[in-house]
Amino acid sequence: MSFASSFKKNSINLAVTAALSTSVSALADESLETNNQNKNNNKPKSLEVIQITATRRTGSIQDLPINVSAIDADLIEKQNLTELSDIARWVPGLSIADQGGRSDQPIILRGLNTNSSGPGANAETVATYLGETPLLIDLKPLDLQRVEVLIGPQGTLYGAGTLGGAIRYIPNKPEMDTLDGSAYFDVSRFVSDAPSTELGSDAGFVINVPLINDTLALRTAFAYTEAPGYVDYAYTVKKPGVSLPDVDWSDAAQVSEHTQSIRGANTEETLTARASLRWLPTDKVDATLSVHFQKQDIGGRSIVHRQGLADDHGLASTIGEYESAYRVAEPLEREDLLTNLDVIADLGFAELTSSTAISASDSTGARDQTDLLVRLDYGYEEFPALTAFTRENADTDIFTQELRLVSTSDSNLTWIAGAFYYNKDLSATSKEFTPNFDLFAINEWGVTGAPRPDALEYFSANEEKKKESALFGEISYQITHDFSATLGVRLYRYNLKTKAQVDYPLLYTTIDPDNDGRAPHENLINLANKEWEQAKNSGSLFKINLSYDLTDDALTYFTISEGYRIGGSNVVPSCDDPVIKKQQEKGLQVTCATDDEMQFEPDTTTNYELGFKSTWLRNRFHLNAALFYVDWQDAQIGGATASGQQPITSNAGGAKSRGFELAGRGLITDELSLYATFAFTEAELKDDAPYLFNVATDETQDWYDGKAGDRLPGAPKYQYSLGGQYSTDLNSALMLDVNFGYTGQGNVYSKVGIRADGEKLPSYALANISARVSSDVWGVTFYIDNLFDTYAYTGVRRDKGDIGEARYSDFNSHGSEIQRNYGHFLVKPRMMGIKFDYQFDSF
Repeated sequence: MSFASSFKKNSINLAVTAALSTSVSALADESLETNNQNKNNNKPKSLEVIQITATRRTGSIQDLPINVSAIDADLIEKQNLTELSDIARWVPGLSIADQGGRSDQPIILRGLNTNSSGPGANAETVATYLGETPLLIDLKPLDLQRVEVLIGPQGTLYGAGTLGGAIRYIPNKPEMDTLDGSAYFDVSRFVSDAPSTELGSDAGFVINVPLINDTLALRTAFAYTEAPGYVDYAYTVKKPGVSLPDVDWSDAAQVSEHTQSIRGANTEETLTARASLRWLPTDKVDATLSVHFQKQDIGGRSIVHRQGLADDHGLASTIGEYESAYRVAEPLEREDLLTNLDVIADLGFAELTSSTAISASDSTGARDQTDLLVRLDYGYEEFPALTAFTRENADTDIFTQELRLVSTSDSNLTWIAGAFYYNKDLSATSKEFTPNFDLFAINEWGVTGAPRPDALEYFSANEEKKKESALFGEISYQITHDFSATLGVRLYRYNLKTKAQVDYPLLYTTIDPDNDGRAPHENLINLANKEWEQAKNSGSLFKINLSYDLTDDALTYFTISEGYRIGGSNVVPSCDDPVIKKQQEKGLQVTCATDDEMQFEPDTTTNYELGFKSTWLRNRFHLNAALFYVDWQDAQIGGATASGQQPITSNAGGAKSRGFELAGRGLITDELSLYATFAFTEAELKDDAPYLFNVATDETQDWYDGKAGDRLPGAPKYQYSLGGQYSTDLNSALMLDVNFGYTGQGNVYSKVGIRADGEKLPSYALANISARVSSDVWGVTFYIDNLFDTYAYTGVRRDKGDIGEARYSDFNSHGSEIQRNYGHFLVKPRMMGIKFDYQFDSF
């Protein structure tokens, strides 16, 4: 990309561009708001600085000595930022790979990541908040006032402590004196080479109703989205266990007989609703009770296999750019419910905030599991019609309580003190089915036993109980008029208990003649009799911040802050379990973790940052910058057990991240405003990490070891964004707004140092444009996302090592490749849409 190259090659030009443009520190359309305010007077137009509450006190972004970005609802709408991954492209230092609704969206700040698909299942490196409440389930926020992103550890300000930073969704609160609302309807369609021809739709409304004057009000918000898929599951088997998953791909008749295509399989259907009741019993108490509900139905993964097959695979030359080769559909259904009560009380000397939340999540999904069974080399691959799939369920219940006191005096000494409690209960099951494999084993291998009509080959269950508590706070002192200092501390402890059990019903009741007297269809899962595996720890974190006002329009600051992520026990049965030991002695298939694989330690970060904020030309231009260095100890990384290839978390040793971030915004003319960002991040291992990916022979160990200086995966070295808005009056009643955005990033490694079959994902850039005609009450917006129909990979599933494993030629004459596990997540193709919105006032 020539645009990307110019940014990369010439940092001086970049700084000039940033200085003459608008900062994502307040990507809001303040320029338009200010223009309207000054429309009928002769005052010079200027930027209105957005007010935020990221530090638990209301303040201007330009006056706060921390690295924070804010994006308001106006920009979210005008740049059509429908996902957090869209927002991340406008925040320097924040990376989120869009992996579609079927997979989690990994959130990475300043390159702090060690896994190919982002942070592991233990915990994200970033805390997410909905207002005052830690958001620990996957809710799509709606009816937002703004989004605030704090870069760097925030454990002394927030209850949920993490490694890299915090993201806050700030929802609109019910208003006491206004009966109003809004509604919108959006229709869109992919306009590209993508296979989907279906229309997408998005509709919603917001209603604010005062119930008792100045005392009680209700605000409701609703959104329903139906997004078409753009990836075909082009070769799913017609009948698992009967139809051949790998045929002679040059024989059209065979392909048609055994496989079928699911057009646009990665559909997303989401219903989200929120109701908030706000009560002001006195002028000193503000209480809001909110209930959030979300239901999602997702058709499949946003993964393609165009470059995921061996060159001599029969599909390699024919599979399309928007096609997946999974053998079965992979739907996911998920329901989330969050109930939270926020109470703010003025105590005179301080403001007390209490946030109490109860959340529940229930998900049910399916996956193509054939590749795992083939990779284990237990003989499953000998069955020509082998198709394995899973049915998975997870139930999560979470309770959080956060209390916070913020001093309100006008003295030079101010303080914040808080307490946090978190309790999580998780139960999950996974079942793998291999239709007709039992009959094949009996007929071909001469084993004895009874077939299983349910075809249940594997059954696992696990439970997790996690408790975390913390005391945190900061104290600040204004030493002189221009110089201030802040000290922060966090004391924490956690206790994590897990237990898991695995059963192989088909093996033990059909294939193994010595099944210990088990009944033919009996499953031996009983977690109630299992002992808990425990992991607990405690510790302290510190922060120091120094700031100095260079002038009335410029300040500089220096921060040292520590962050952490809890350790724990991997949810895999221990190899020391007597039943598993007996299975190993008999040479049977087992899934377990050794003592070294059972536990993993907490990882910690120390963040050093030097920042600068400035306002120029009578508040027409803002330029902010930051230099940083992050020291990361005992970095957690995803791995797999030697027995059964179950995913686990382990520790990789030391890593570091360093770089700089720029953000600027400004009024070029009274009608044109621009905003731009740039971030450069160099994240790499600080120490050698032996056996990072596997244990191998001396001759091949370099392939699997991490080496000091190896670049970390998942995040680009550089990111940039450039956006603008042109606003003008068409006549006395109508206004025209034209918005343009261009965001890009450099290449991304899929594995540390691209070792162990890792790869380098190419750089890419995305553009969007919109035009809106509006009056005081209605608006019509025409938009195009991914304007140039960029085809790019956002991430990778597994690695190139899957290509070439377990060739079917050992068992079948046509010699095709059975492995289809390795694939790439894809950006959304070009989409064109039109949106209608209407504002209701005292209806």
